[in-house]
This record gives sequence, structure tokens and C-alpha cells, in this order.
Amino acid sequence: MTPSFADPASPSRPLYVVPQDGLEGWLDSLPVETAVWLRDSAFAAALGEVALLPGAGGTVEGAVIGHGTAKARARTRFGLSKAVAALPAGDWHFVGLPAETATEAALGWLLAQYRFDRYKPAAKVLPGLKCPDGVDEARVLAMAAGEYLTRDLINTPAQDLGPAELEAAFLSQAERFGAATQVISGPDLEHDFPMIHAVGKGSDRAPRLLSLRWGSHGPSLTLVGKGVCFDTGGLNLKPSSGMQLMKKDMGGAATVMGLAQMIMALNLPLRLRVIVPAVENSVSGRSMRPKDILRSRKGLTVEVNDTDAEGRLVLGDALAWAAEECPEVLISMATLTGAARVAVGPDLAPYYTDDAAMAHALEAGAAAGADPVWRLPFHDAYEPVIEPGIADLDNAPGYGFAGSITAALFLRRFADHPRYMHFDIYGHTPSDAPARPKGGVGQGARALLLALPEMLGL
Repeated sequence: MTPSFADPASPSRPLYVVPQDGLEGWLDSLPVETAVWLRDSAFAAALGEVALLPGAGGTVEGAVIGHGTAKARARTRFGLSKAVAALPAGDWHFVGLPAETATEAALGWLLAQYRFDRYKPAAKVLPGLKCPDGVDEARVLAMAAGEYLTRDLINTPAQDLGPAELEAAFLSQAERFGAATQVISGPDLEHDFPMIHAVGKGSDRAPRLLSLRWGSHGPSLTLVGKGVCFDTGGLNLKPSSGMQLMKKDMGGAATVMGLAQMIMALNLPLRLRVIVPAVENSVSGRSMRPKDILRSRKGLTVEVNDTDAEGRLVLGDALAWAAEECPEVLISMATLTGAARVAVGPDLAPYYTDDAAMAHALEAGAAAGADPVWRLPFHDAYEPVIEPGIADLDNAPGYGFAGSITAALFLRRFADHPRYMHFDIYGHTPSDAPARPKGGVGQGARALLLALPEMLGL
């Protein structure tokens, strides 16, 4: 799917936006018949509540959507996007939309139009929207298109999205924007990126490391995304219930690819590098074993205490490679720990950084992009927890606490960069929400896009 707004020159019907505390005044301004219709319909202007307005000959002349209360708007992102499911097909335009909510409303409409239709055709033609006045149309379209890519990749089952297919999607994106690429596999991967090889060698679907470079001038930004296309847990096999969502374990890769698409589509003045270790963590006689000790690209040794803590292994090698070029900002994204979900739930994207200025920029971008994040600490006092004694690092310490923090500290050892930021995302919406149907979802990408000008001085 490709997100789009309706042709501004095409005919469209009005969609009136009415807050709950302004409903009576608005009803009093209407023709008597229309006001009676709405009052008899018990329309209360709750956030996202839609009522159709009848026209001549039984047609739908327009519609009204409730903007709710300030409290409701604070609790629910993209509330106006509920109109997409409630309105008949055809083009619409907002009337009475507050300027401060126009961008969120426009973006929410596009995100609500998303359908994953690879295996089942969409059942309904959805209504279109004319881009509201004052909205940066190019930026909103870029954000929606990047999110569509992320959702498509996460939603695709592992049978159709293994390391080779993720590579194909990665190369296709690079070709579209004229980016240079590099793919490392086979003996070169085994020699130069031994932890990535160790995780992926148990699968018949060969591991590989993907790299993209775009842009010739400006500050440098490197994005690293975890691309575990399916995670059985390896020899520390997950239970059946734990594997149900493991097609989404490449959500970090999908999210950095979505962010990269936004950056390239908007032609931001920076030098971008994207790195994705693409593997499948599977079970065979070749699989890495508990208590194996791996030597990383950085030279650090890692004791494998749980083969199901594989994401930090592949990211460790990828981050070490990224850090060798000393980019101005280094960011990793991964569906890394269940501990992060326990801490903040599925709706927030927890992140780590030691750079207060980067955190400030990200928080502002999150608010502007309706993309909530929450900062967690690189707590130095937990560093000894990831030091097992027999090797430099432990990939799964049996500490029992602070699982997301200790994983982030593990990654920081490999990034070794003062302006490093790590996201421990979920990448999945567990039930339908406004503009976010159940399934794959990007987290943190819009916040980062809007934070980059301050982070990088663009």
C-alpha cells in the first residue's frame, strides 16, 4: 500500500469536528432539522464518535465527528482517525479542525487506512481525506509511508520473510533511493562478525549482514536494527506460547528501515548508514549451545548463558562495526526484552542514552509526532551483573531484575559511543487502537525523525 491524500481539486464532503463542550452551541447554529436529527440520534461528540448528516434524496451530505474532552484527547492518540472506519467511501475534508491538532489528524487518517492485504484482500473501500491546511504534506506522507513499510515487514510471516527476503527488501529500498549497499555472508561473516554467525548458523537460512549508505554531505547518522526473522529461542527453546509473535523479532530492522525511508524521501541533509544483521535463530546440530563462549568482532568474549538472548549478540557485532566509523549519532532499535514490556507496556517505546541533549530532542519529537517514548537509565551500578568472570560478558545474567537495563548495558559495551541511543521496542499492537490495527507497528521512528534537526544541527 502507498499512503496518499485526496486530490485537492476533487469534490469532497465536509467532516465537522466538534468538541464536547462546544456541542450545544454548534447544534444551535445548524438548521433545525439537522439539529433535531443529531439530538434524536443521541450524538454526544465523544472523541471519535461519528454521525452522518442526511442530504436531499436520502444521500449523505456530510458528517460530524466528536473531538471529545481535553482529558479524552490526552488519553487517546489519533482519536479522529476513527472516522476512517465509520464513513462511506469518497473524499472528505475537515471543517473546524483546530490548527494544533491538524498534523496528528492527517497522519492518523493515513495510518488508519493501512491494511495488510498480502494474504486477504481488503473488504472495504476506505474514505479519502484532503490534506488539512497548515499541514506539511510531504512530511506526513513520508512518515506514513515509512510506517507502512515497517508494518508490512513485521506482519509478514517468517515463511515469507527470512534473512534472504529481508535482504531483498533492504536492497529494493536502497535501489529506490540510490543508496549504496553491502551484503556480508559466508566465510567473511564467520570471520569478521562471529557472534552474528553463531546465532544464525543453526538455521538452513544463512545469516547475513546488510549495510546501506545514503547522502554525501551533512552530519553522519548510523541506524542499527535487530533483524532476527524468527526466534525459536535456539537450544533454550521457547514454549509454544513464546513463539507466537516471533515473526516480529525483526521489528528493530523494520523500524530502522521505515525511519530510513522517511529520511531519504524527505532528502534530509545528512549522511545515513543503516546496518541490519539478518538471521534466524533456529534449532539444529549446528546451533550454538548454552555455556559456549563467543569471541566478538570487538574482541570481547561473551558467555552464552541463554541461546534465547540472541538479539544482543547480533547487535553487539553490528554496533562494534558501526562504531568503528565514529558517526555523530549512533542509534540501535530492537525487540530485545520482555522486561521492557513489563516495565512500560506495549504502547511506550523505552530508550536509553547518556546524552541529555539527545533525550531532550527526542522527547520533543515524540510529543510532536504522537509517538510516545520513555527514558530508562544506563545504570552503571548494574555493570557487574553482565560480567560472568569466565568471559568478558554474559549474554543472559541470572540476576532476576532489570532485564532491559542489563541488556542495554551489554549493548553499550559494543557501541562505545558518547552519543549512543538504544530503543527496546515491542513492535506490535496487541489489539485494535485508533490508527493502529492489531499487528506490527513502528515505535520511535517518528519521534526520531522530528528530533534529528536538533540532534544533528540540521
